[in-house]
Amino acid sequence: MKSAVVVVGGGFFGARVALEFARAGHEVTLLEREAGLMKRASYANQARVHGGYHYPRSLLTALRSRVNLPAFYDEYRDCIDTSFEKYYVIARQFSKVSYQQFGLFCQRIEAPVRPAPDRVTKLFNDDLVEAVYTVEEYAFNATAIAERLTKQLTDVGVRIETRAEVLAVGPAAGGLVVRFQQHGQERELTAQRVFNCTYARINEINRRSGVAELPLKHEIAEIVLIEPPAELADKGVTVMCGPFFSTMPFPARGLHSLTHVRYTPHTEWHEAKPDSITRDSYDYLDSLSLPSAYPKMLADAQRYLPSLADSKYVESLFEVKTVLPQSEGDDSRPILYKPDHGGLTGYTCIMGGKLDNIYDVLKELEG
Repeated sequence: MKSAVVVVGGGFFGARVALEFARAGHEVTLLEREAGLMKRASYANQARVHGGYHYPRSLLTALRSRVNLPAFYDEYRDCIDTSFEKYYVIARQFSKVSYQQFGLFCQRIEAPVRPAPDRVTKLFNDDLVEAVYTVEEYAFNATAIAERLTKQLTDVGVRIETRAEVLAVGPAAGGLVVRFQQHGQERELTAQRVFNCTYARINEINRRSGVAELPLKHEIAEIVLIEPPAELADKGVTVMCGPFFSTMPFPARGLHSLTHVRYTPHTEWHEAKPDSITRDSYDYLDSLSLPSAYPKMLADAQRYLPSLADSKYVESLFEVKTVLPQSEGDDSRPILYKPDHGGLTGYTCIMGGKLDNIYDVLKELEG
């Protein structure tokens, strides 16, 4: 039966959920707080198209990445950079996996892997690096994906409302009512189904709606954008698996990102715990003036990859990163899918940690 659907949050997940329902013939409205789609966490991240390599301590996440990779690549291939070489590096100390374990892991999930050539291994500090592997991993252009989704949504008749701040979701005759503020005016929409896809603000909407918060962990994360030295311009590097770093192309800007497990997170807090902090994640981020951790990231990373010393700092992207608490121990990225949350029939909370996991969500919607 066709119905009215409201999707709150115009990141990648919200946009794809809206597109799915519109393609099925529903009347869909997409409400987004920012001036356009995919302006927050869907943009400010490593832009990694996951092939499973990144999750040697979470076999399920790795396998789902392998399953979803072909679909994501086929759908967005002209928004994906495949032109660079990608290497995964195992450190001699402090790594949570050995090079033997990483090799066996890749075989188990059927992810292509082979020893890197000498010309590449010579770039690394042999005293600190145990092994260097050549892998097949890509990077997506978030801006290009956002432009495509905006056109697709418009073509299928989705009503996109930007600068729309949702105030609350509640019961109404025959469904749900969504109250939101836009351009200084309060407005309402009624629908049979409402999807909260606001990522770091899921609980802000829940609080405003008088329903239970979900257990979430937030970080203020810094993605550093650099101009890499010439010998790294066509390469991406991830050192595994522990307090290390990654640098790889960031296609939306024609630069490289630099992140570090120890220095990318600047602060963190939990929600829905006895000692949790209640705050609007984005308002909190906007209130901060954080110094970049780039000097610390670079100082450590160049020990492993000396040529990084010749990189040039361009900009830092600070954004809220949100994960489920169970991800802290094994680095997994399960999807949050909570239908009829808080007793509101038709109200569903959705959160995914990786863009290419969207197909698992779409399968849930089909069910």
